[in-house]
Amino acid sequence: MSKLPVVTSTQMVRMLRHLGFELLRQKGSHAYFQHQDGRCTVVPMHRGEDLGRGLIRTILRDIEVSPGDFARFLRGA
Repeated sequence: MSKLPVVTSTQMVRMLRHLGFELLRQKGSHAYFQHQDGRCTVVPMHRGEDLGRGLIRTILRDIEVSPGDFARFLRGA
């Protein structure tokens, strides 16, 4: 299994919006996104910092996207 690519919160939000997630609310630096089918996740919005691989994996699990699909999205974006 290859390593997950490291991304910023801005790149993650771009992917979430592309998949149909909408910003539900934001409290401090944490943005809460929800899909119409009920899937939801939280993305910390720290400018200039990369999201850790563990956090990326948790977000992908929350939104039910495979790491391979995530990598393909990043290559196409």
